[in-house]
Amino acid sequence: MILGSNMVDDNRPETAEKYLGLAINQFNKLKFPLLFPDAPYLFLQMAKVKTLMKSDSSKYYYDKVAELLSIYKLGPLEHAWYYIEKGKDFLSKDQNDSASYYIGKAKLLKNDQDLGLTSPWGELTPNYYAADLALRQNNPKLAIQLLQPEIQELRAITAKVSIINELQLLAKAYAAAGMYKEGFNTQQELFEIKDRLAKEAGNARSLSFDIEKKMQDNENNIALLKARDEGNKKIKYYLFGITALLALFAITLGIAIRNKQKSNTRLTTKNTEVINTLEQLKQTQSQLIQSEKMASLGELTAGIAHEIQNPLNFVNNFSDVNEELLTEMKDELSKGRIEDAIALANDVIENQKKINHHGKRADVIVKGMLQHSRSSNGVKEPTDINALCDEYLRLSYHGLRSKDKSFNATIKTDFDETIGNINITPQDIGRVVLNLINNAFYVVDEKKKQQPNGYEPTVSVSTKKNNGKVEICVKDNGIGISQKVLDKIFQPFFTTKPTGQGTGLGLSLSYDIVKAHGGELKVKTKEGEGTEFIILLPEKSN
Repeated sequence: MILGSNMVDDNRPETAEKYLGLAINQFNKLKFPLLFPDAPYLFLQMAKVKTLMKSDSSKYYYDKVAELLSIYKLGPLEHAWYYIEKGKDFLSKDQNDSASYYIGKAKLLKNDQDLGLTSPWGELTPNYYAADLALRQNNPKLAIQLLQPEIQELRAITAKVSIINELQLLAKAYAAAGMYKEGFNTQQELFEIKDRLAKEAGNARSLSFDIEKKMQDNENNIALLKARDEGNKKIKYYLFGITALLALFAITLGIAIRNKQKSNTRLTTKNTEVINTLEQLKQTQSQLIQSEKMASLGELTAGIAHEIQNPLNFVNNFSDVNEELLTEMKDELSKGRIEDAIALANDVIENQKKINHHGKRADVIVKGMLQHSRSSNGVKEPTDINALCDEYLRLSYHGLRSKDKSFNATIKTDFDETIGNINITPQDIGRVVLNLINNAFYVVDEKKKQQPNGYEPTVSVSTKKNNGKVEICVKDNGIGISQKVLDKIFQPFFTTKPTGQGTGLGLSLSYDIVKAHGGELKVKTKEGEGTEFIILLPEKSN
C-alpha cells in the first residue's frame, strides 16, 4: 500500500494501480477486515488512481470509500478528504456543478470542525480546488479571495510543495483578473521558494553524506580495535607458552643456583611483560567501550537532525512573516494609522514568542545531544525519566528511518505521570534506554524481512512504579531469544548481529550501568513472539 501511495504522489497511476491492487486483494482475503484500519485510505488511493487514468470505474471506488467510512465510524477529517477527492474526480470530468457540491462540503466541514491544514493524509486545502473551479468559471477575483487566506496558513507550516501549487494558481488568477503587478510579485515569491527548496535538498544530501561517513569511520574503528584485541590475545598465549618453557628450563637447571637465579630473573621480566600486555588489553577494552558510545551517537545523529529541523523551520517561517508585518507596520505609521500599526505590532510580538519557544526547543535538543556525547561524570541528578525515554524513542526511530526509508514500526508508549523526577546519571541511563530501543527496532525489522505479509512491527516503551522502584519496560514483538543465546546476552563481546554491525558490548555495558545505580536489568522472552527488557531503578536513591 505504501509503494502504491508513493506512486500516486509521483503521478505514476499505472504502477500505483498494480501495487494498490495487490493490497486490495490481500484486504479482501482477511477474515476480520475491521482489524485493518487503513482500508478507507487504501480504496481512496485506488479511486485517485482511476481519476488520474480517467477511468469510469472511479465511481465504484469512491462509493466503496463512502461505505467504509460509515463501517469504520471515522471522523470529520477522513470525510473531508473523501469530499475533496470526489470533487477532484468531477473536476477531471468537467462536471463543475457536482465538483462544486463536494468541494463545498469539504470546506464547510473543515471550517465547522476547525480542521487543521496538516493531517496524516496530507495538507487539507479545499480552497485550492474551489479556486480552480472559480477560474474555470471565469471568476478570477473569487479564486484570489479563496487562495489568499489558505496561502497565509501554509506559510506558517512547512508545506512548501502545497504552497508552490497554490502560488502557481494565484499567479494565474491575478493574470486572468488583469492584476499583473500582483501576479509578478507572486511569481517572484514562487521562484524564491523553489530556490530555497533546491538549496535545502543540497544541504540534506551533504548532511546525509557526512553522517554516513562518520558512521563508516566508527565501524572501521571498531573493526580495527577488534583486530588489535585478537592480536593481543595471541601475544598473551605466546607469553604463556614462553613462561611455561622458562619454568621447564628453570626446573631442568634448578640444581645450579646460578642458573636458577638467571631463570628467576627471566621469569620476572616476562611477568612484567605479561602485566604490561594485560594493561594494554584493558586500554583496548576502554577504546571499544568508547567506540560503542560513539556508534550510538552516530545512530542518534540522523534522528536529532530530523528533530531539530522542525523548530528551525518554524523559526525561519515566523521570521519571514515578522519581516512582512514590520514592513506593513512602517507603512501604517507613515500614514498615521496608529491603531492598525499597534495591531501589527501585537502580531509581531506573538510571532516573536513563537520564535522564542521553538528556539528554546532546538536548544534543548542540542543540549541533549551534547549530554549524550560527553563522558559521564557519574553525578546523579533529578531527571524526568518519562521525558528521557520519550526523547530517545523518537530519536532512535527517526535515526533508523533516515538510514532505511522502508523501515516502519508501530510505536506505543504508556508513561506513569505520577513518577516525577528520580536521581540518576542521565547520560548513562540514557545510553541504556537507547541501546534497548535500538535492539528492539532491529529485531522487529529483521522479522519483517522474514515475514513481509501479515506482520506489524511493534515496539512499546512504558514506565510505572513497582514496590518502591521505577520500572522501565522496552518490549517488541520480534523473533524472541532462544535459551542458548539467553544465557550469554549479558556477556561482554557476545553478539548475534552480523560482523561489523555490533560490538557485543551494548547489553554488557547496560547491565553494569543499571547495577551501578542499585537497580536490576531483567529480560522476558518467548522465542518467535518477542522480548521484553525491564529496568528496575530505586525510586529514591542517594
